[in-house]
Amino acid sequence: MWIEKLTGDLGQKKQYREFKARIAALPQPYRAAGKALERYLMYLGPANDGAVLVAMLGDLADLLEQAAADGTPLRQVVGEDPAEFADTFIAGYEGGSWIRRERERLADAIAEAERP
Repeated sequence: MWIEKLTGDLGQKKQYREFKARIAALPQPYRAAGKALERYLMYLGPANDGAVLVAMLGDLADLLEQAAADGTPLRQVVGEDPAEFADTFIAGYEGGSWIRRERERLADAIAEAERP
């Protein structure tokens, strides 16, 4: 479709809007956590594959909705270090984030520098 060449995948945009609506419908503190985790995942999650990013955000919404429904305390979901939780969550998905690619590039450069 010609419009998707200009705007990107419309199905992914629809899924992203659905994710936003699901997070907005959560009770506090899950809603605030969802928004904060979304921001973190958007910066550090898969940057080169929209399908993976949308799937990851959908799984995050599933997790927070289930926690809210079960009454699971937020800290029991994200732990004491929310960044560590988010990094572990991201690691479960394919696709390279810019920071992951830069870490690999640095490791490759150091390995190359050590070669005789």
